[in-house]
Amino acid sequence: MTMIAFPAGFRWGTATSAYQIEGAARTGGRTPSIWDDFCAVPGAIAGGEDADVAVDHYHRYGEDVAWMARLGLDTYRFSVSWSRVLRPDGTPNPAGLDFYSRLVDALLEAGIDPWLTLYHWDLPSHLPGGWLSRDTAFRFAEFATLMHGVLGDRVRIWTTLNEPWCSAFLGYASGEHAPGHTDPGEAITAAHHLLLGHGLAVAALRAADPQAQVGITLNFGPVEPADPEAAADVDLARRIDGTANRYFLDPLFTGAYPADVVADLGPLGPDRVIQDGDLAAISAPLDLLGVNYYTTSMVRAPRPGEHADRPLVRGRVLASPHVTAPEAVTVSRAIPVTAMGWEVDPEGLYRLLTRLQREYTGPAGVPLFITENGAAYDDDRVLPDGTVDDSDRIAYLDAHLQAASRAVADGVDLRGYLAWSLVDNFEWAHGFGRRFGILGVDTDLRRMPKSSAHWYKEVVRSSRIEP
Repeated sequence: MTMIAFPAGFRWGTATSAYQIEGAARTGGRTPSIWDDFCAVPGAIAGGEDADVAVDHYHRYGEDVAWMARLGLDTYRFSVSWSRVLRPDGTPNPAGLDFYSRLVDALLEAGIDPWLTLYHWDLPSHLPGGWLSRDTAFRFAEFATLMHGVLGDRVRIWTTLNEPWCSAFLGYASGEHAPGHTDPGEAITAAHHLLLGHGLAVAALRAADPQAQVGITLNFGPVEPADPEAAADVDLARRIDGTANRYFLDPLFTGAYPADVVADLGPLGPDRVIQDGDLAAISAPLDLLGVNYYTTSMVRAPRPGEHADRPLVRGRVLASPHVTAPEAVTVSRAIPVTAMGWEVDPEGLYRLLTRLQREYTGPAGVPLFITENGAAYDDDRVLPDGTVDDSDRIAYLDAHLQAASRAVADGVDLRGYLAWSLVDNFEWAHGFGRRFGILGVDTDLRRMPKSSAHWYKEVVRSSRIEP
């Protein structure tokens, strides 16, 4: 059987985030983040769990790096806990900075390139107003400057933000994520300040090191109308695509928010918070765009008398994150789903990559990297030899890599794939009940390789997959 080969130099790795794996919540001078605060809200997290210990990567990072080396990975994307490295008075915390310096050294000694994400949702609690404050964007640029000053001699790839849509729309519109607000106007304000923070951080990093590779990672939620001939369904899909995807892509690549989305938002639009120079800063050229993809959804307009429900989750009423289309009804396509309830749609990844190449990154000459892709399943089975059987996850990863390879064959400038995630971890509002790792974790926090880890090791070794 013919094998599909990925291009020479294609990066293979995994990704994690600080809050989900590090633990050591009150160790070494770390102060609380908004996620520590959110975990204390009754009903916010499944099972009332928190990430105070998580999977203790803070103390076990050497073990985790050793596993990456065994798997043959060449790249590891991790995030920095802002509240671990900067004190509330704005001074650096040497103990926190030393942890990341030791982690980077361990990675380099193992032949693994460190890829640093500055922000993966764990905003320090002490920042007044959070992302509703314009000042936070400037504090973020200072944070970027600090981290480059400590690690810039060894870290060559920098991501400013991970999934700003989640930070803005799940954090401030739906209430599902920290800080748990349900105000559409706040979500639009937060989104702009997040993007401004990105732009200011890009400028700071480039000023410190013109040769550094700097990008941003967006999570994409491709959406299709249930009936392509029904104007209402088509318009709902357009509106959701507008806030989920184009609201971030357009200012980054064109220097303007999409006109139709601004019109949809009406008085909630970003003109309330945009100041002179903001969009020029946001649209500074990128060296790469990170793509996080998990699923594609299908929506339709409500039928007469039908209303979109506001879900009651653990005693908390959540709102729709789709602030211009809260009435949208999600349609099941009767295809397999993961434990998250997300439909498995590798073809959606192919369509997304080719769209990005055609409409955004291709014209700008910006390469793409898949910075997250993976699945949580409920049926991981521990075998007598200590390994974990997770054939569903292997099938998911394989299908998405095949879709990615087709995109490359069709001209998409895709240069790497980072599986989510290295290890089972704290999955935000789902607590520890959703497992994405290719390494499992037992009750003593020992790492256990799943079948997917062995499978991925072979893919990495050969840089090939079977069609």
